[in-house]
Amino acid sequence: MKENGHITLTLSSGAVASTDERGRKSLRRAWNQLPRCQRNLIILGVTAFCVTVLLCLTGDQLIAASIKDVEEKAIASPYQLRREIPLQNPHHHPDKDKDLIAAAAAAAATPSALDRRLPNPNPEPADDKFDGNIAYGEANSAENVVRVPDTPAVALPALLDKTVDNDGSIDILNNVEEPIERLPIEQLDEREQLNESHTDIKRHLKKIQPLLAKGQHFHGATNERQSAVVAAFKHSWAGYQKYAWGHDNLKPVSQFSHEWFGLGLTIVDALDTMYIMGLDEEFKEARDWVDLSLRFSTKRDVNLFEVTIRVLGGLLSAYHLSGDTMFLSKSAELGNRLLPAFLSPSGIPYSDVNLGDLSAHSPKWSPDSSTSEVTTVQLEFRDLSRSTNISIYENVVNKVNEKVHDLEKTDGLVPIFINANTGTFRNYATISLGARGDSYYEYLLKQWIQTGRNDNDNLILDYMQAIDGVLTKLMRRTPREHWVYIGELINGKDFKPKMDHLTCYLPGTLILGHQNGMPDSHLILARDLLDTCYQTYMQHPTHLAAEISYFALTDKEEHDIYVKPNDAHNLLRPEFIESLYYFYAITGNRTYQDMGWTIFQAFETHAKVNAGYTSLGNVRNTQNTRMRDLMESFWLSETLKYFYLLFSDNRKEIDLDQWVFNSEGHPLPVYPPKT
Repeated sequence: MKENGHITLTLSSGAVASTDERGRKSLRRAWNQLPRCQRNLIILGVTAFCVTVLLCLTGDQLIAASIKDVEEKAIASPYQLRREIPLQNPHHHPDKDKDLIAAAAAAAATPSALDRRLPNPNPEPADDKFDGNIAYGEANSAENVVRVPDTPAVALPALLDKTVDNDGSIDILNNVEEPIERLPIEQLDEREQLNESHTDIKRHLKKIQPLLAKGQHFHGATNERQSAVVAAFKHSWAGYQKYAWGHDNLKPVSQFSHEWFGLGLTIVDALDTMYIMGLDEEFKEARDWVDLSLRFSTKRDVNLFEVTIRVLGGLLSAYHLSGDTMFLSKSAELGNRLLPAFLSPSGIPYSDVNLGDLSAHSPKWSPDSSTSEVTTVQLEFRDLSRSTNISIYENVVNKVNEKVHDLEKTDGLVPIFINANTGTFRNYATISLGARGDSYYEYLLKQWIQTGRNDNDNLILDYMQAIDGVLTKLMRRTPREHWVYIGELINGKDFKPKMDHLTCYLPGTLILGHQNGMPDSHLILARDLLDTCYQTYMQHPTHLAAEISYFALTDKEEHDIYVKPNDAHNLLRPEFIESLYYFYAITGNRTYQDMGWTIFQAFETHAKVNAGYTSLGNVRNTQNTRMRDLMESFWLSETLKYFYLLFSDNRKEIDLDQWVFNSEGHPLPVYPPKT
């Protein structure tokens, strides 16, 4: 042994024979002379190497088996998603089905004809930080990550949900609701082939031309209040154009851009608002950016829920209102790239998905998804299926509905966390109609409306049971003023008199439900809760609501409604304006317009800056509102849109019998019930 602790062994060529006893003794003696720490490190290194080799071999075998399984199924028989094997039940061996989904998902990584034709700017990944919120960075632990294996690229909807012909080609049109005449194999430009690298969605849309949307017409502002909202929109848009064009959000105070997902959220979110307001020039400019610059291939994690309601919902709404099929083509591409999120063992989607490499995983901060997030993608995915006549998108979200419907609830109320791997709610999680729980209840009703208001549908049965649970478990009145509010159940049982501003969507949802046949108790709760939400604005000197309000349980407390310092911010949220709009649209009572005008003027006074409108840090002090320097995309997609519609002389400018708004304020068409 040398002084530096290293050993030098010199062996002749014959000394390594396994039968040489002296060689073994020499090696054993040298091993024993090593310090114990070095021996432990060597053993650890060898063990790690062996485990790595074993895992690599096993992974390759699994991928090979998965590819082989896909090929055998493609040749052997047609495949209908979840019709032969129920995917939501792990005892039914869903892994074979998921291998098929995974193999197909690789197609979304293949450039479409449009992608190849247009220049790709290949933007650099931007900063994921967002005011302390969770960043959607790279995938977290391996056990929560599902990746798509490398397979021959085949169009995702085609492989997932269409039949296989004798020649091995996949007919993407086989499952359309109005089947299109099949053509000879020689006419390759009229068929979808297995050996094609992608499905040309444009060609497919030409085949279903009679089923495509026709453009809607809007007259623009007809009164001073609507004109004021249009001016607010144009002021916001001008600041975004100048300082943040192509980026997700504007920082209107510092006059800079803010990136979240790198998808131009403000542009896509604002498309239908511009169209409804009659801002043709702005709409055309935004439309061209979507056509030429919006790309989904960047390898970057995004949140399934946020991208679905903002981007997919925005694109679909723009398509239905304008009739421009470019938006539908983009919607289909994005839908394909979001599908890997549903490759969990339970069928409950993972929260995060990488649009570029088609992987999905749970959030970094938790093994669970938010309940509201996994149950607030159905309107958009169903509409994508109905618009394209490709059923895969609707199938996967319907299975989520079925899974959640079967889970045990507390009087119809659900915990705010659900595990994508196990498909079960987190034990003792909070029950709330605010953050992480809110839109589950909203989408129960709105899906039922979207699909034609079928009797005895589980969606409406679950909704009615949930509102009964709200009335019995969560509703309270303050001791003096008797303001009605909706609290939370901490650990699923302990009542807390806390209500998020997000919960102020509920009055609008309740009156919409009552308009569609729900009982009068829903209308009474809607009216009472609307009054309380209005008070959360009026009781502050700014006339703007805080993010979270608390309510007195006894008359010993100083105020019936109060706000804690850390909850006093306002993010330009739309929920209460949305409820005012529903009340006006359904009743025609102009009192709701006056309430909205008071709040709009408060935004004008306190949130307007030179380059747009900013969120505020403190609504309790007019002299120190502490500007937070962020203009969220929902300011343009929801808050200003609902203000504009609220102030309309025609309360049916968007007919609620024919349209249903998604959770981001994007109107989607109501479909007749399926027979």
